[in-house]
Amino acid sequence: MKRYSTLGLLKAGLSGHRDWPRAWRDPEPRSRYDIVVIGGGGHGLATAYYLARQHGIGSVAVLERGWIGGGNTGRNTTIVRSNYRQPQLQRLLEYSLKLWEGMTQELNYNVMFSQRGAVFLGHSDSDMTRLAERGDALRAHGIDAELMTRAEVARLIPVLDMSPDARFPVQGGLIQRRGGTARHDAVAWGYARAADALGVDIIQNCEVTGFSIRGGRVEGVETTRGTIGADRVGICVAGHSGQVAGLAGLKLPIESHLLQAFVSEPIKPMIDTVIMSQSIHCYISQSDKGEIVLGGDPDLYPTYSQRGVPMRLEEVASQAIALVPALSRLRMLRSWAGTTDMSFDGSPIIGDTPIEGLYLNGGWCYGGFKATPGSGRLFAHHLAGGEAHEIAAPFALDRFARGATIDETGAGPKAQDR
Repeated sequence: MKRYSTLGLLKAGLSGHRDWPRAWRDPEPRSRYDIVVIGGGGHGLATAYYLARQHGIGSVAVLERGWIGGGNTGRNTTIVRSNYRQPQLQRLLEYSLKLWEGMTQELNYNVMFSQRGAVFLGHSDSDMTRLAERGDALRAHGIDAELMTRAEVARLIPVLDMSPDARFPVQGGLIQRRGGTARHDAVAWGYARAADALGVDIIQNCEVTGFSIRGGRVEGVETTRGTIGADRVGICVAGHSGQVAGLAGLKLPIESHLLQAFVSEPIKPMIDTVIMSQSIHCYISQSDKGEIVLGGDPDLYPTYSQRGVPMRLEEVASQAIALVPALSRLRMLRSWAGTTDMSFDGSPIIGDTPIEGLYLNGGWCYGGFKATPGSGRLFAHHLAGGEAHEIAAPFALDRFARGATIDETGAGPKAQDR
């Protein structure tokens, strides 16, 4: 990797970056690899990186039908936390959070991980009871969680409407101080650069159109850039999990829904934590550029589109303004949408498929970004050795047939972030 002095960096910037080297190669696909990972988002790139870094497997390719970071990795609200209720999800997300805490150093790339805290607000007695129960469950497994009084919430987030006649009156909250946000694009770029440096081939503009399967075992993939052989193939394509698995004749317990988010014009710092709610699905944070980042429920109909409907934006905006009235004076700068793969119990699917040598990492609903490093490392463990890591084992695809679902709140696909 070429290094610049301060003066050299300035010259390179003023030259329009013409002389800057690529952060990762743009290789032609080889005819065969030990492992092919389908999907160049955060999970796919992290999987490839850990295959090379942790397991010493150098013959790995990542196949991305578009460009790196062009999917859900670049289309989310960047929240990172591990304060879930179900013990299986606690172990998985806490494993991931610990990797987040060292990611910038490990990748030698600033992913702008900011542990500014993540707060769930409670708006009623029942909310506070549920938050207390969640906090107890988290602390029992060694995960940080602090129940907050109304006065403590008001001191931490003074812009909240704390009046007694507020639309959503605040009675208290639950904070995970180790939670926060990260720069989504930087995560993709950091993993891509690090994986490439270890010999992983990152092949963009390479869409998978089919699978080569013989005798119930996968032998490779058909792509728009030719046939690529592989001993093992991992699917990491988020909202297109059902679509890609269908090319192998598999039908997954997944629906693809649209999840929208939007940001305001940039303003001076006013919110220095992540605001969420126990009762409403609106979440608010402020980016390092000063934009207010807002998100809410998905558009609850199956679609592969990345275009949302205005009524969802209106709903989120009204909830956000009710919580933080000052937001009513801001103009919306832009909005975007990602295609999320909503599993039927709201929890991810990690592991084997009925086809030997073909593995799945999907069904993350709208909780995928926070799990990026943990998901990649656990999936790499499975691809490398053929057996699930103990943390990932409960998330096997066959849990639906066994009746061993992992439902965070009894809300099905909406369970992941409630």
